[in-house]
Amino acid sequence: MNIPMNYVAFDIETTGLNPKYDKIIEIGAVRVRGGEPADTFSTFVNPAKSLPARIVELTGIRDEDVAAAPYIDEILEAFLLFVGDDVLLGHNILFDYSFVKKAAVNQKRTFEKQGIDTLRIAKRFLGDLESRQLGFLCDYYQISLDAHRAFNDAVAAHQLYGILAREYGESGSDIFQPQPLIYTVKKESPATPKQLELLQRLIGQYHLRCEALTLYPVANVTEESIDLEKITKNEASRLIDRLLANFRRSYPSGGN
Repeated sequence: MNIPMNYVAFDIETTGLNPKYDKIIEIGAVRVRGGEPADTFSTFVNPAKSLPARIVELTGIRDEDVAAAPYIDEILEAFLLFVGDDVLLGHNILFDYSFVKKAAVNQKRTFEKQGIDTLRIAKRFLGDLESRQLGFLCDYYQISLDAHRAFNDAVAAHQLYGILAREYGESGSDIFQPQPLIYTVKKESPATPKQLELLQRLIGQYHLRCEALTLYPVANVTEESIDLEKITKNEASRLIDRLLANFRRSYPSGGN
């Protein structure tokens, strides 16, 4: 059984761990042919909201890095064309796939892929190690890695795969074969006019700053910005609930 050596290794950085609510902020990928890099893809993605402090600390990506970047609906087509019919490869590949699948479904695009997961391979053959995280494995195999940046992680996953294929390919070639990536997601709906009306009312009632349809909660709310033109129905609902809860705690009499 031949071990695949043609694929697209890819990785993303996001605002959080839940593809239902969180957003892509960076995509990095490398097209591999015969085990060697042949082409690359790398871009920041504007998430239409400010980045949580923990994500800035983890990735080093800041609001100013993504402010002028394309939105996911502007860059997705280019990424899908880059991937083409290739198998995807990554470390914990289903996580990265789930975010792209959600973005594709939101644009009524099909994104059904097969993938190779280096984490799954590592779990089979490296069970004696204290960790199978990408950073740990890169240290173990002396792979250079500036972690938590999408392109760097994609290249590292490709290099890790090559090492694992050389060491364990003959004894466990089945686990190196692509498997269908399964993630079910529904298309998101945009915020309703009623939700946007309520958000605008909250802006006025609680003296929030609103510039160019971007909401900036202040006073007793974590500093963040959200583009009201891009906000989804679920996001609007969560934001309304959070704003009301915070301001009710701060102004029990209704903010007067």
